This record gives sequence, C-alpha cells and structure tokens, in this order.
Amino acid sequence: MPRAIIADEFGPPEAYAIRDYDPPAPGEGQIRVAIKAIGISYVDVLTAAGKYQVTPPLPFIPGSECAGIVEAVGEGVTRFAVGDAVMGSSFGGIFADAGTFRASSFNKMPAGLSLEEAAVFPPSYTTSYHSLVDRGRLQPDETLLVLGAAGATGIAAIQVGKHLGARVVASASTQEKRDLCLAAGADAVVDTRSEAWRDEVKAAADGKPIDVVFDPVGGDFTDKAFRSLGYDGRHLVIGFTGGIATLKTNLPLVKTASLIGVQLRTFGEKEPAKAAANMGKCLELAGQGVLKPIIGRTYGFEQFREAMNAAFNGEGAGRVVMKVD
Repeated sequence: MPRAIIADEFGPPEAYAIRDYDPPAPGEGQIRVAIKAIGISYVDVLTAAGKYQVTPPLPFIPGSECAGIVEAVGEGVTRFAVGDAVMGSSFGGIFADAGTFRASSFNKMPAGLSLEEAAVFPPSYTTSYHSLVDRGRLQPDETLLVLGAAGATGIAAIQVGKHLGARVVASASTQEKRDLCLAAGADAVVDTRSEAWRDEVKAAADGKPIDVVFDPVGGDFTDKAFRSLGYDGRHLVIGFTGGIATLKTNLPLVKTASLIGVQLRTFGEKEPAKAAANMGKCLELAGQGVLKPIIGRTYGFEQFREAMNAAFNGEGAGRVVMKVD
C-alpha cells in the first residue's frame, strides 16, 4: 500500500505521521505519478502549520513540488505516457509515495536534471523568471539585488538574473551560503547580518543604485533594500520569511520607485498561456544547463520531520530534498 505524510489538524512537523494512502485512478485530464523525489521549502512547512495566506482543506498532505514516474494517465491526456519521467507542482498532496494530479501541472523532465534537481525546479524557477521578466522588467546591465539569496527562489533568481545580463548582488547570512551564491553565478555577495549592510550593497553594486530587488524575505530588510533603489527601481515582493514589512508609502514617492507583488498562482490563473510559455522557456534553459538547482541536504521519507525543520529553519546551503524509496 502506498503511503503519505498526513495530519487531521494543522501543526508543526511533529503533528504529521506516515499513513497508508492509495490515491485514486486518474480521471479526465489527470495523471497518477509514482513520486521519487520531493522538494521541501519554507512555505511548505508554513502551509502545513496552517499559517500560510491560503488555508487548504483537512486532512492535509503537505508539499508543492516533486519529480517521479507516470504510473497511469486519464482520459484526454496525450502529453504523457506510462513510464515518463516528470516533474511538477501541486498545492498539497506531494508528501507521498504516489499522487494523482492535473496533467497540466506537470512537465517531462528536461535532459541534464536528476530526479532530485527536477523535484525542486518548477515553482522556484518559474517564480523567479516571472518575477524578473514580467514583473521586474530586468534589463541587461541593470543591477539586481537578491535577498535570501541562498534560498529556494534566491538561487533561481541569481541564475535567471545572470541569464538576462544583469549584475547580481546576493545577500546571505553565512559564509557557506555566500559561497553557494557565488557558485550559482552571483557577481558579488554581502553579509545579511552586517551592521553596514547598505554600504556593502552599494560597494557591491560599484556605487550605483540598485535597479531591481528580489525580496522573498520581508521584515526589516524590505525597508533597507527599498532605500537602495534608484530612479524607476522595482522592488519585487516574493514572500515574507522574515515577517510582514511596514514600508512607509512616502518612500515609493520620494524614490520614484515601485513596490510590486508577485504571485505565481494568480499569474497562472489570469494569464495561463503566458505562464505556460514561461515554463517552456525555463525548461529550455534547464536543458541547456543555464538553470540548474543546487541540492543541499537529502533526507529519507521516514526523516520527513527532520527535513521539514531543516527547510523551515534555513539550515545549511542549497535545497532540501526528500527521497522516496
């Protein structure tokens, strides 16, 4: 019998347990996937605790990204066949041996990505691509500041930013994480914990104002990063792992800069054709080796609590992946 990590009430990782779980046969437009690798992010754990901005129904199986092998296809599905290696995303239902999902939420794995790399690819890279291309209008030779740069979307933003021709300044809290950012292609790194952070950002940008801020952190750093923007600067709000910011509205006026929200789910609903095109471009770049996730820690299925805590606490550098035997 397949298994799933599930809880009847939201809570910390300790509230979840492994139970027998046999997902249904795929219906029209669906596929059933034998899950082989699962990406775990801060948002996954926040959602499992019932503290995310969208609350899923109970009982709940966490997880939003995975890679695996197609076991069965439903009526009308022509893009996939049994045995295809695929990667995709879902709002829950991922922490399991198998799952039944919308076929439209999955893609065939591009050559050059392992199952572990593919498991953490879709949400992070499509979010970063949409953020920087569609919302941020990032141009060649502009300067991009990435906050939380060693995190799930941070590494993706570094790689997308370099592909777009920008100078990338990455902010991370430890030397291990800063080294990871440099390995991912960042032109310069700054210490998130430095008392002289803004001065270090300015020096890393060769004394020029920042053009685009990629901000999955929030909290106090939103204000500091926004103040580093130049004329027509764009501050992209991706998330709030550091808390909800309290940016004063006079700053956008004084700086002649923009505060821009980014929500991949809404983008996919409002502009599905454009979202599909973005995914196609990301897959193309992955196949060329331009975009490639960096795996930090790997855990077994039975170690899900340790894996969730590591992802939530930002332990180590690189992505947290759970392998399914």
